[in-house]
Amino acid sequence: MLRILIMSDSHGRNENVELAIEQVREEIGEFQMLIHLGDVGDAREIESLAGVPCYIVRGNTDYDAKLLNANVIEAGGHRIFATHGHLYQVDMRLDLLRFAALENDCDIAMYGHTHVPYLEEDPAEAERYADACAGRQIHGLVTDDVTILNPGSISKPRQADHHYTYMVMEIDDEDEVTYELRYVE
Repeated sequence: MLRILIMSDSHGRNENVELAIEQVREEIGEFQMLIHLGDVGDAREIESLAGVPCYIVRGNTDYDAKLLNANVIEAGGHRIFATHGHLYQVDMRLDLLRFAALENDCDIAMYGHTHVPYLEEDPAEAERYADACAGRQIHGLVTDDVTILNPGSISKPRQADHHYTYMVMEIDDEDEVTYELRYVE
């Protein structure tokens, strides 16, 4: 099993990053990868806290020229298109992000920027996701064969409940994927 910790929009407030890492290790177990979807602050500090391979993309408030605007990550039998999202207008629409994922042969697209958790399993259900999914595992879908997700913000949440959020993604031995939205506690 491959376990991936996904977070975004820490804005240099790494106390919640550290809490999330500790929480996952204590409650679920070790993870093998961390993906940070931008507006990170100090990428080196997060890499040090995680102690596992980290994929960190550049957000609209990041100035580290070494960070990429988007990254394609191989995980199990899946390809992940990871970006902050501001360059794909994710605060207004997701079709540009979906097309970018498809152009890069990715079946999963991850973004941050909006500070609101999101998982698109079924377009008709997508709007209800942020309010309904906390604390339960969700099997990721596949509209156009692309699962789209946003872990919310680990430091400046904007959804109705204002909880600091992140996600844990697990890929089992049959390449089945589950996602869990988690709160920093």
